[in-house]
Amino acid sequence: MSSPTIDQAGSLPRWRQYFELAKPRVNSLIVFCAVIGMLLAAPAMVPLQILLAGTLGIALAAGGAAVINCVYERTIDALMARTSGRPLPRGEVSTLQALVFGCGIGGIGLAMLYYWVNALTMWLTLGTFVGYAVIYTMILKPLTSQNIVIGGASGAMPPIIGWAAVTGEVTLDAVVLFLIIFFWTPPHFWSLALYRRNDYAKSGLPMLPVTKGEKATRLQILLYTVLLVAVTLVPFFTGLSRWPYLAGAVALGGVFLAYAWRLWRAYSDALAQRTFRYSIFYLTSLFGILLVDHYLKLL
Repeated sequence: MSSPTIDQAGSLPRWRQYFELAKPRVNSLIVFCAVIGMLLAAPAMVPLQILLAGTLGIALAAGGAAVINCVYERTIDALMARTSGRPLPRGEVSTLQALVFGCGIGGIGLAMLYYWVNALTMWLTLGTFVGYAVIYTMILKPLTSQNIVIGGASGAMPPIIGWAAVTGEVTLDAVVLFLIIFFWTPPHFWSLALYRRNDYAKSGLPMLPVTKGEKATRLQILLYTVLLVAVTLVPFFTGLSRWPYLAGAVALGGVFLAYAWRLWRAYSDALAQRTFRYSIFYLTSLFGILLVDHYLKLL
């Protein structure tokens, strides 16, 4: 008997192939940050229609952008160990099928945001879709080693989109949330790029560890981590948070700085991998503490 999760050829079930094209792990972090933006923007509870339609619409639009990214980078993905098992490099899904799927779910997501949330949220999401799928994927990524910094603006948009879904506007607090993710992205991604540098060298993409070397990348990680920790203190001074968040931000940031410092002073692939994993824990924990602090203010 065959495994319940794979077919006789050893590939994923059909539904799972399309699901993987939408990069569910990355998408879950995007949706999480957008929902945090919604919850922080609401004085009490987010209206159920906005919460449900906003969450699903953003997830579908982000999934559509991820599929377009997979289509465009299918030949590059085939060269890299980390991505060679994706459905497109394996030939399990055709380019046309992926394009139809990506544009379809992206269009449905945008329509949901327009009709059941508000027009601003839809336009911000569309801009993010274009920023990631076109500007970052097709232009910046193959052109410059600073691709992840410039293109990081698209990845930092979810809390602004979530905030706009509830309020219909973009405020200073929403921009602060944007800046946190913006400065988090380089140390997060470059930690991965360091221990996957051989993969990126084979792909031909001008990632920083390949074009500028490991030492320069490690220094950049440290500098961006310092900026990140500084920016995470801003919500306390703007009134978005109080002492519980500040204490959590300082503690989490201190650990991140320790990782970045060690990475700069005594590099190893294992340490880079731990730094990458901690960066994910860091962002989710930071926003989680910010949310808890928000509701503590309402008590």
